[in-house]
Amino acid sequence: MTYQAANNRYEGMKYNRVGRSGLKLPAISLGLWHNFGGVDRYENGRAMVRRAFDLGITHFDLANNYGPPPGSAEETFGQILKQDFAAYRDEMIISTKAGYHMWEGPYGEWGSRKYLISSLDQSLKRMNLEYVDIFYHHRPDPETPLEETMAALDHVVRQGKTLYVAISNYSAEQTARASEILKGLGTPCLIHQPSYSMFNRWIENGLQDVLEQEGIGSIVFSPLAGGLLTNRYLNGVPSDSRAAGPSVFLKTDQITDSKLSKVKLLNDLAQERGQSLAQMSLAWVLRGGKVTSALIGASRVEQIDDNVAALSRLDFSKEELGRIETILAAD
Repeated sequence: MTYQAANNRYEGMKYNRVGRSGLKLPAISLGLWHNFGGVDRYENGRAMVRRAFDLGITHFDLANNYGPPPGSAEETFGQILKQDFAAYRDEMIISTKAGYHMWEGPYGEWGSRKYLISSLDQSLKRMNLEYVDIFYHHRPDPETPLEETMAALDHVVRQGKTLYVAISNYSAEQTARASEILKGLGTPCLIHQPSYSMFNRWIENGLQDVLEQEGIGSIVFSPLAGGLLTNRYLNGVPSDSRAAGPSVFLKTDQITDSKLSKVKLLNDLAQERGQSLAQMSLAWVLRGGKVTSALIGASRVEQIDDNVAALSRLDFSKEELGRIETILAAD
């Protein structure tokens, strides 16, 4: 059956302006980091993308190395685009990244002009696209001059291969310098993608200030702390959870008694607010308007519905914020 997007898809979503740019992103974006690889069930991934779009999620976030195997998430997404979204391309924001290892030899990772341009060309072929909307440098390169990396980003904009450029995992100092270089080239940095959650607050120590000063947006990954800030771990580690599997992002030894105690107390507060813990955690990262979009992952359609429902209650009282700080500060 031919896919036809929901007529009311823009009614329930909140859209935020990205820094000082003309672009807006949905407050919730869908990441294809997990569950869209060659080892995953295609129809499940397809159903999630369709449902996300029907709920007003216009932004789909990828990277060259997403899978497994690396590259396969882009291939999967390319198939979904061809099958279902050819008529909707101009309503979509599609992003991808380069920075991590993709092929053998000295040109297959990091931040050289050679690697970044070659990688973007490969990504466009995998997705069968003429351009992406946002292209990120995925991580700082300690050896390549930042001027070379930023010049490569400027170059792919001028080639028409991406509309905007961005960075991920950069420190506050690195972000300020990258922004300065890009502004000098005439291609400002659109957005930064850092990790951020109630359990991971490093961006509050300077990075958010730099982003505000430079007019750069932010889209945060792992807002649910790899699933820890959901109801999955309220009663220990389920055998089918990410922490119990081969994931390098959430290990059993990270789920300490102290963390579980905090999760339970946060869950109590979420229930008082009429939300799931995941919904409250997403609302928390979006509080105050400093974060443009929260990047979610999903393994089934129902999780997307649950996450988007967080937008119905984004406000926090001073008392609620104080309780969260007290819970997080406890030993």
